Amino acid sequence: MGKLRAFIKSTGLAGLLTLLVIFLLQLTQSQSLSVLGNLVFDSFARAQPREYVSAPVVVVDIDEESLRREGQWPWPRQNVARMLQRLNEAGAAAIGLDIVFSEADRTSPRLIASTLASQGVAGSTVDALRALPDNDDEFAAALVQMPVVNGFFLTHDPKRSEAVPKAGIAISGSVHVESIPEYSNAILPLPQLDEAALGRGFLTLTGDSDGIVRRAPLLARQGDQILPALSVETLRVAQGAGSILVKMSDGSGNIAAGAEPGVVSLKVGDFEIPTTRAGELWMHYTEPVASRTVPAWQVLDPATADQELAERFEGRIVLVGAGAIGLRDLVSTPIRERELGVMVHAQAIEQMILGDFLTRPDWAVGLERALVLLAGALLLLLLPRLGASGGAILGFAMIAAVSAGSWWAFSEQQFLLDPTFPILAVLGVYGTVTVLDYYREEKARAYIHQAFDRYLSPELVKRIAADPHQLDLGGEEREMTVLFCDIRSFSRISEQLEPRSLISFLISFLTPMCDILLERKATIDKFIGDAILAFWNAPLDDPDQYANAARAALAMRERLKALNWEMPHQPGQVWPGEVAIGIGLNSGSCCVGNMGSAQRLSYSLLGDTVNLASRIEGLTKLYKVDIAVGSALQKQLPKFATVELDLVRVVGRETPEAIFALIGDEELGSSEDFRAFALGHSAMLAAYRAMDWDTAQRLLDEWGAQADNFGLDGLYAIYRARASQLRRSPPPGDWDGVYNASEK
Repeated sequence: MGKLRAFIKSTGLAGLLTLLVIFLLQLTQSQSLSVLGNLVFDSFARAQPREYVSAPVVVVDIDEESLRREGQWPWPRQNVARMLQRLNEAGAAAIGLDIVFSEADRTSPRLIASTLASQGVAGSTVDALRALPDNDDEFAAALVQMPVVNGFFLTHDPKRSEAVPKAGIAISGSVHVESIPEYSNAILPLPQLDEAALGRGFLTLTGDSDGIVRRAPLLARQGDQILPALSVETLRVAQGAGSILVKMSDGSGNIAAGAEPGVVSLKVGDFEIPTTRAGELWMHYTEPVASRTVPAWQVLDPATADQELAERFEGRIVLVGAGAIGLRDLVSTPIRERELGVMVHAQAIEQMILGDFLTRPDWAVGLERALVLLAGALLLLLLPRLGASGGAILGFAMIAAVSAGSWWAFSEQQFLLDPTFPILAVLGVYGTVTVLDYYREEKARAYIHQAFDRYLSPELVKRIAADPHQLDLGGEEREMTVLFCDIRSFSRISEQLEPRSLISFLISFLTPMCDILLERKATIDKFIGDAILAFWNAPLDDPDQYANAARAALAMRERLKALNWEMPHQPGQVWPGEVAIGIGLNSGSCCVGNMGSAQRLSYSLLGDTVNLASRIEGLTKLYKVDIAVGSALQKQLPKFATVELDLVRVVGRETPEAIFALIGDEELGSSEDFRAFALGHSAMLAAYRAMDWDTAQRLLDEWGAQADNFGLDGLYAIYRARASQLRRSPPPGDWDGVYNASEK
């Protein structure tokens, strides 16, 4: 009996210590939500997002179609000015730019003149260009006539520029504003553009520790200056308000005991906005709404009537942002994993105008702490009487009551009450008292560690460990080779297979493919579903990057042939028949390095070379080939067996690109049969582009058998069909033979 009483005392003491630890952890939390609380409210936000109500806020999106129509970004300043002028003429109340024009327009006459002068062009031409107005000066002159708010970025880099608010910011209460986030540097627009705009607001969005933006910052500090966000400043300019009032907690009488003063609310014109202590707005996101966005090309299109634009923009706040691939400022939100930053600013303005706010009451922290002590102590007292089963029922009832109360507060009152610590108190006390002998965490951790080690390249890790400076943080520009590999008809395969079988098939496919890539010194960037993105010449130099990439692609094709023969005959192996792949390769300049946010980094690359490699991979299906390469890479493979497929203007690029089929290695490239076929193939393309249909048709027939031998029977069928069609309906006289791809 004494041993039993001692056991009860020891477990009760352990339970009490657990409760105290949980309470102390709760005390260390700020006035904001806990990490687990954030996850709970993410689920609430997804279950009941804010219902979209039409508000006078519109986003003009510089999307892929806009780039296709107007050319690659950055556009000449005249184009941007024309777009803003049309918005202004349509009656926009204010125009906020989620773009920072921090660099001079590269198409300005003076910059072109400097380039020509350095190339030895005649002085009269250079002088004539220098006499022309500067694009940025003209853009600034246009901005003066419009209610434009310029965007700028705030960083923690060494101070180079200092931002100053366009309007006054008054403080009600304490002048100690340390609760507002501080930054050291500002990346500002060009001085003449900055001076010309009516407003200036920062664009910086910082997520929580998991990278998710749950609160939109409305204020920030740089030195002694308090700066407004783009959302706040655009709302001010739209109303013609003269200043922004910041109300501090000690100026409103609701400062929590012992807490430092913090921001309570902002007043912008006719709108008062409740905030966190850091001057942030709790975001209550809606689902994506198409009517909120207008593509930029529609604004620029002369065919779009002024009346139509007025109906869309008159009296509204307009935010201009970039949604095109390669330009996107993407953030994560509780609703969407990849959301445009401009959408966060737009939805923040909507909430301010509609008065639709999530709030965390000043009494929330006290209530949550009381619930932790009450629930934990009650369970600790009743567990010896109720036993494990009865205690489990009581614990689940407490958890259900706390969870339901938190959901009711969110859905009905728009209050943020964190249920996680009361729930943790119940689980912690119950778990400590009833399962004190379960210690399996270390075994599970070892298993997870072993599983993740399989994704590392031992050779690469060994070399980087020997010299860590080879992998510095940040980005750098390199000449690189990029590979995209994609399984053909993967959607059909996914429909045929159960999820477990589909995963088994992908592992069987991706493992040997990645082995080949790693053997050829590739860095595997990521898996995008069934697709592989890999690159060469980073993080370590690879002088043979071009040949390594070509040989890897050829080896992948041959390995797939073997897999298609071997796998269906292996017992228990899932393999959906004849699997085909498309591989796109391209070389060029890329920016590579550790990218992402301060919280989450990934070693990756970006640039036009990457985008073009993706487009080339997509074209392999059109031209019925397994491997296609861009012209820049083909020039680096003079001894490999390559033939030109076509001149193609891919989606998002105006300049045509010559793409080539990679048929074999140097041995095949030097063979007499291939060299003869390559000459005949080039002659066929020349006749086709010269609109000599008879000669093209004759050469197609003459070399058709050889084309079959090299896997180009599908390509020759395409050209036969084209030649026949163009013979019946001849193209215009200025036809350049370029094929315009309509799909990515």
